[in-house]
Amino acid sequence: MTPSAADGRPRCDWAGSDPLSLAYHDREWGVPVTDSRRLFEFLVLEGAQAGLSWRTVLAKREAYREAFYGFDPDRIARWQAADIERLLAHPGLIRNRAKLTAAVRNAQRAAELPGGAEALGPYLWGLAGGAPTINQWARAQDVPSQTPTSVAMSQALKRQGFQFVGPTICYALMQATGMVQDHLVGCFRYAELSRPPQA
Repeated sequence: MTPSAADGRPRCDWAGSDPLSLAYHDREWGVPVTDSRRLFEFLVLEGAQAGLSWRTVLAKREAYREAFYGFDPDRIARWQAADIERLLAHPGLIRNRAKLTAAVRNAQRAAELPGGAEALGPYLWGLAGGAPTINQWARAQDVPSQTPTSVAMSQALKRQGFQFVGPTICYALMQATGMVQDHLVGCFRYAELSRPPQA
């Protein structure tokens, strides 16, 4: 691990020196997210990332937020075939029909959960064990791409009809939203995000 920005603070290797990636690493990645709409956003974006770099997705994130109306699952769940075509014509999105169709289908599956789309957050956190798992990885090569928990989450989501939710995508979702704490122990964010909650 080496300092990856002008401030000299040690960071996870993947943060690099790109301003967009640095900001995401420093402010978002690994911060626990419980809001169902924000979790749906990450579900869509992690699915869009499959086979691509996360930097590519970050660069298109604002376009996704605009095209998906702030990632409102209830609204997206009502979309029809014409809406998929609209997304495929959007120059700011990753124009992959299977991924875009899956995003709409996943909104429909979220809306069908007991309690509706607002239940997505508790549902996903329940699949992840209910509380953040604090790992202690010293090297980037030690961090897994999937775990038994992400495999179980993937299987549960697939049984509900969700798509683009393989074990690796589920683990990336868990990392991004703080269900697991995978900042390397030498990263300055590790100590900040691994403190026990205050009473």
